[in-house]
Amino acid sequence: MNQKVLFFSTRSGLKLAKNISSFYGPFLGKVQFLKFSDGEYTPCFEQSVRGSRVFLIGSTFPPVDNLMELLLMCDAARRASANNITLVIPYFGWARQDHKDKPRTPIAAKLIANLMVASGATRLMTMDLHADQIQGFFDIPVDHLYASRIFIDYIKKLNMDQLTIASPDMGGAKRARSYACYLGTDVVICYKERKKANEIEFMNLIGNVVDKNIILIDDMVDTAGTLTEAANLIKKQGAKSVRAIATHPVLSGNSYEKINKSELEELVVTDTIPISEVKYSDKIKVLSCASLFAEVMQSVHNDESISNKFII
Repeated sequence: MNQKVLFFSTRSGLKLAKNISSFYGPFLGKVQFLKFSDGEYTPCFEQSVRGSRVFLIGSTFPPVDNLMELLLMCDAARRASANNITLVIPYFGWARQDHKDKPRTPIAAKLIANLMVASGATRLMTMDLHADQIQGFFDIPVDHLYASRIFIDYIKKLNMDQLTIASPDMGGAKRARSYACYLGTDVVICYKERKKANEIEFMNLIGNVVDKNIILIDDMVDTAGTLTEAANLIKKQGAKSVRAIATHPVLSGNSYEKINKSELEELVVTDTIPISEVKYSDKIKVLSCASLFAEVMQSVHNDESISNKFII
């Protein structure tokens, strides 16, 4: 309870980290990055962290520097005698590689977990892991938050009749059903087959969408191929409107173009990953997860339960 609380951020996570610290209270600490001519770098805290509870904030989306920065900062905090080191990783990269889907491939999510623990982390805080079982890859406490706390309020404010929740693939059926049960709506599911990663061979729809207002629910949107194909199929089958909600806006490749050309009325995401400042779509709406992380971080510091932070 008497430990000093310090916040630090990776360079890519600065905007969200500043928002979190504004809700929590403590100022964001400064980190100097010393660069070498060959591209190597090392972080250096500009204040003492000895005996403190340190929160290191940063998502680990590509490029790999975002992960490496976080690991180096964690190692620096450990070697500087921080008492507790919590990695606050709104988006946990490499989470899709949580099992071997063919011979002679790595389980990257487990490797990343090992690296984080080895770097000195004593706790992990993240949001909407691609697979819940990744929590078991860690030998330290994991606080797994859900963006449903943010999205449910937004959906209610839309005040739509004939609302139906949809999943863009079979893997998200459990998530869609949780939303549907909480909101008291029907649920429909899109079934897809892939030729290879990020390339869909065909897609079918399970359920009735005629004259319904559909909201697609997913944990992330990467190339937007699955999401836009699902939206187009649902609209073609007679839906009144189609919206989508996805926690993590990876938005790689020509995803913005696909979204703009699709039947989606809007795509609602959080700020776990910073939105591109170069590309743009007026269909994309960003809701901040900063206040939720700040509340949970406060509860963790005070050794309080975080059960009341969950809706579904």
